[in-house]
Amino acid sequence: MATVFGLAFVFLFMFPISSHVRALSSNYYDHTCPHLESIVASAVKKAISNDKTVPAALLRMHFHDCFIRGCDASVLLNSKGNNKAEKDGPPNISLHAFYVIDEAKKALEASCPGIVSCADVLALAARDAVSLSGGPTWDVPKGRKDGRISLASETRQLPAPTFNISQLQQNFAQRGLSIEDLVALSGGHTLGFSHCSSFQNRIHNFNATLDVDPTMQPSFAARLRSVCPAHNQIKSAGSPLDSTNLVFDNAYYKLLLQGKSIFSSDQALLTTPKTKALVSKFASSQKAFEKAFVDSMIKMSSLTGGQEIRLDCRVVR
Repeated sequence: MATVFGLAFVFLFMFPISSHVRALSSNYYDHTCPHLESIVASAVKKAISNDKTVPAALLRMHFHDCFIRGCDASVLLNSKGNNKAEKDGPPNISLHAFYVIDEAKKALEASCPGIVSCADVLALAARDAVSLSGGPTWDVPKGRKDGRISLASETRQLPAPTFNISQLQQNFAQRGLSIEDLVALSGGHTLGFSHCSSFQNRIHNFNATLDVDPTMQPSFAARLRSVCPAHNQIKSAGSPLDSTNLVFDNAYYKLLLQGKSIFSSDQALLTTPKTKALVSKFASSQKAFEKAFVDSMIKMSSLTGGQEIRLDCRVVR
């Protein structure tokens, strides 16, 4: 999948998702690693100063981690031998900025060795990515453990940019996430960029009779078609996910209502009365969006599943 705070269908019986909630606490490390939050924030700030795409990358990385085996930092593990890890699965090929987590973890190991999980570092970094992009901040519950299993095949569980509303709802429900969570977390698309492959289905050969998705605003579709021709050979070609893609705001929802969304999964939010009403609510009130986004991020990031504290986020102990 392209560089997306991306959302693939999974049957319930295929891969168990950790849906239990470990006893997390916002003050989990207050005595064992009191400078944790400032250390992580410093690493994120430094990275953003050099690369403005880092916030979207970290937010997407956290989402992709949590949707497979819970938030256990399995997305950070490297492939080894014949085992192809999550980060090398098709939807994750374009994930980047892993070095930010590495830098934060290195500093934490110097300050409080063997104490903080990589999963908690990633959850904090995602929060900082949002707040440093002009979005809200929140207390991140902590106490996650790191997982030991990472399988590229399980990236099929990630919701795809081509999903319709029923597929999206089922995918989120399997993780204990509601329709409100679906619409609020989709707002993460306010940050980032997508390669052509993730929305090609909407602008070329849409169906047997139409070349372009008729729900797209015509001039917007034309612009996307000019950037992404039918047989595009430029791997870096694509489009920002909204008009202010470096700023965390509610422009994503406003553009969605104007027929200027990038993915089929975005447009799908307008296909039921309840999801459309939430889109309208968030488009008209950034405050309402931010509150819902924070609540849903805390809920999603409380899906846990790991067993250990890794010393190196890329390698199991």
